[in-house]
Amino acid sequence: MMRAGFHFFLIGILTLLTQVGGLAWFCALFFKRRFLTFTFAYVALSLSAVFIAPSFGRVALPCHSGGPMKMQSVMYCALNRHYVVPEMRDVLSDTASEIARIYPGTLTLILDASFPFFDTFPLLPHLSHDDGQKADIAFYYQSDGAYLPGKTRSPVGYFAFENGMTTCPPNAISLRWNARALQPLWPDWQLEPERTRAVMRILANDLRVGKMFIEPHLTTRLQISSEKIRFQGCRAARHDDHIHVQL
Repeated sequence: MMRAGFHFFLIGILTLLTQVGGLAWFCALFFKRRFLTFTFAYVALSLSAVFIAPSFGRVALPCHSGGPMKMQSVMYCALNRHYVVPEMRDVLSDTASEIARIYPGTLTLILDASFPFFDTFPLLPHLSHDDGQKADIAFYYQSDGAYLPGKTRSPVGYFAFENGMTTCPPNAISLRWNARALQPLWPDWQLEPERTRAVMRILANDLRVGKMFIEPHLTTRLQISSEKIRFQGCRAARHDDHIHVQL
C-alpha cells in the first residue's frame, strides 16, 4: 500500500512539474528497468509534444539560439515549459527582432511560458501561465557598463531581485518570496536600462499585447509608463527579476 501511494504521489508530482512526466513514470511501472524506461518514455513524450502541441493550439519556443530569441535555459525545454499560442510566439519573436535591430547583438531570453497541452492546467508556481498566452522575459544585464549578451544573474533567470520601494506588507499567504539567502550568490551585474526600457516600450505599443507585470519601482526607475504596464499585486510573485507579458 505504501509503495502504491509513493507511485501515485510521484506520478502527481511529475505531472505537475512537467505535464508528461507522470505518464512516463506510469509506463515505467510495467518494466523492470524502471528508471531507464522512465527516461526513454519521458524523452519520447517530450519530443512528441513538439508535434502534438499544435493540435492544442500551442507551439514550442526555440531552445537554442538560431536568432535573436531563445529560452534562457534548456531546463525550461526539458520540463516542457516553453509552449505558447502562435500569436504569443510571434509577439516574442517580433519583439526580439526589433530589439536586435535597435541594439545589434542583443539576445532576448524567455523564461517560463506554458505547458504543451490543455488550458487551465497550472504551471506552478505561477498563478497564471495556464493557457499559452503568457510568457516571462528575462531582464537584460550589464557589467561595468557593457551589455552581457545571453546572460542572467541567476542560473534560471528568476530570483535575482532588483532592490526598490514596495508598499506590500509581510504576508504569509503570498508567493512574494524575497529569497534573501540567495541574493549574495548572484554576480554583481546591473540591470541594462536601455534594452529593458526599449523592450517594455515595444511590448506596450504592440496591439496584440494585453498587459505586462513589473514592479512599480522599476517603472519609476526606467521612466516608462503605459496603461498596459501594471502591478501584479502583493500576493503574486515579485516582478523585479523579469517581465511578465500576456496577450
